[in-house]
Amino acid sequence: MTMKKFTIGYDEFEEGKRIETEIERFAARTDLGNLTSIIIGDWGQAYENSSEDAVAALVKHSGSFPALRKLFIGDMHYEECEISWITQSDLSPLLPAYPELQSLTIKGANDLSLSNLKHDKLEELIIISGGLSSGVLKQIAAAELPNLRKLELYLGMENYGFDGSLKDILPLIEPGKFPKLTYLGLKNSEIEDEIAVALADAPILDQLETLDLSCGTLGDVGAAALLASTRVKGLKAISLSHHFMSESMMERWKQSGLPADLSERQDSNDEWRYTTIAE
Repeated sequence: MTMKKFTIGYDEFEEGKRIETEIERFAARTDLGNLTSIIIGDWGQAYENSSEDAVAALVKHSGSFPALRKLFIGDMHYEECEISWITQSDLSPLLPAYPELQSLTIKGANDLSLSNLKHDKLEELIIISGGLSSGVLKQIAAAELPNLRKLELYLGMENYGFDGSLKDILPLIEPGKFPKLTYLGLKNSEIEDEIAVALADAPILDQLETLDLSCGTLGDVGAAALLASTRVKGLKAISLSHHFMSESMMERWKQSGLPADLSERQDSNDEWRYTTIAE
């Protein structure tokens, strides 16, 4: 066994089944030396109950999972809980509990905190949300993750929890912040044009292989800034899918020969643009 998913259905929760008990029972097994991935799905009516008990159980029984390299907290379908309703908690205690962890994926950002984001070996941090708070962005900017290679943030919309601005995002791209970063995803954002303009001449592009600004509201303003950048030309992959570019701007990109994904063009409308993931 290399992967285990824990999830508690609505009826199971009503009948008294609890995620922390399931983790404890599983941790008592003796054949877990090869378990490299744990996924936490619905911990039981996640729109009302936080991930705190699941996190505490994973921390308590971390010694039972010595080979763990990947954690996914909040992997649930919208029929179980809409993404903007998922109630998270402070996930920082997971990091010292699993010193060999390489990948942490989080879905849902309601009440999410990463109060002490420090880890020597974490290579991948992904947060999927309909709206990421400025508080969490500040915590990520203050993180100590010397081996981080992939940072993928679904920033979202104000109506679903995003309360920040470009000034909260800029500290994430400061030179030297994440020295080994090769994949940067600042995506699913209602301010994608502003992000693109800021990134167009940012030194961080010199170390990246992949820039992902997909799933958001990117239009001609941001697309033109990127296209004019000499730094962008060094990228191996550029994801701009789900965008609001005009056909003429798309043609300019195609003519450029840059390795860009321009799929999922939306009808351009400056008054109403939407991200892929919101509620």
